Amino acid sequence: MDKHNLVGVVTVTYNSAGVIDDFMNSILQQLHHDFALYIVDNASSDDTLRLVAKYQDSRVVIVRNSDNVGVAEGNNIGIRAALKDGCDAVLLINNDTVFDSGLVSKLQDSLRDYGCEMVVPKISLCDEPEKIWCAGGYLSNWRATGRHFGYNVQDKGQFDKPRAVSYSPTCCMLIKKDVFAQVGLMDATYFAYFDDTDFCLRANRAGIRLHYVPSVRLLHKVSALTGDQSEFSARHLTRNHVYYILKNYARWLSPLYLLAFQAQILTRCLLSRSLKTSAMTEKAFFEGISLFLSRSSV
Repeated sequence: MDKHNLVGVVTVTYNSAGVIDDFMNSILQQLHHDFALYIVDNASSDDTLRLVAKYQDSRVVIVRNSDNVGVAEGNNIGIRAALKDGCDAVLLINNDTVFDSGLVSKLQDSLRDYGCEMVVPKISLCDEPEKIWCAGGYLSNWRATGRHFGYNVQDKGQFDKPRAVSYSPTCCMLIKKDVFAQVGLMDATYFAYFDDTDFCLRANRAGIRLHYVPSVRLLHKVSALTGDQSEFSARHLTRNHVYYILKNYARWLSPLYLLAFQAQILTRCLLSRSLKTSAMTEKAFFEGISLFLSRSSV
């Protein structure tokens, strides 16, 4: 392997048996051969590890966690391993994805061509490839979150212009190694959701450039592993949004954001007419406050 061109590909698995074969076939057929694949498994109880073991390739490194440490810390484990092994860049990528053989090489070329530190592809829905999931995105100060360009929109070429963006999920993001020295790793407190938003915000504030490259395309099996409307997703999205606000916004401003967010939550709960959902969401809101206070006291 060329140490000066070595890419560390990091993916976090958790009961990923239903999607892992498509991912492995995609990554192992890459035209760019100089990569190490770090599969960080969060104590899967299904056939994930058995299926991964079928792929006899010296570039595959399997890290078996005894507990589910979350997506954020799972990525951190892979990033640390990649940096230790001398990787020049790290590709964070979901394993519920499918892509062609040129993905890694095109993303690498894009780092050079656009003179940036991070790049992301156009991400489409796997079940409906003509629909976009994310064409890059932006950090919204008004909503205190990251927003996707083109979300669930029919792809008619309207997002085919490469451009600098301030946010994109780490579903697929190639990052130069020096970025981690500048802004640190993922904040493991998030566990899942908002960890990538937080990372992009820190990178943006540090002047690190992120570029969207539509000529590179990825198909995403959205929510194949966590469920689009699962209780897990609802709880962590609410909890982590609160934690994100308190962590990243000024003390005088964050209460205003929280009041607005609380009003939004109450409106959604009234519309859903579900006492169970309302109680769970409210609990998650205050859990986010407790999480921030506990982390601040450390």
